[in-house]
Amino acid sequence: MARVLIVDDAAFMRKLLNDALTNGGHEVVGEAANGNEAVARWQELHPELTTLDITMPDKDGLTALSEIMAIDPSAKVIMCSALGQEGKVLEAVKLGAKDFVVKPFQPPRVLEAVEKALA
Repeated sequence: MARVLIVDDAAFMRKLLNDALTNGGHEVVGEAANGNEAVARWQELHPELTTLDITMPDKDGLTALSEIMAIDPSAKVIMCSALGQEGKVLEAVKLGAKDFVVKPFQPPRVLEAVEKALA
């Protein structure tokens, strides 16, 4: 069981991820709705895993990922993106993301990505 921080600007998407993760036996320790909150909550909670949306207001997921990785290069982050953002997904992987899941989320794929990131 991992302690997970969920970051997405859409409350509905945070709920879907929360349900998939908790049903998969993981503990959601916090949520954030933008990149600024993501970095602050990450520093506060030090989760074992973070799910991070790419497109958000205030600070996008790539910038937040870069800041989290600068704080802790061993941080485990899974990026979430809509179809058509392949370039940003590749950039996220170069920045240190462990995996990505495409919206709309399929719970088995979310759990697969979590297990891969934690391995």
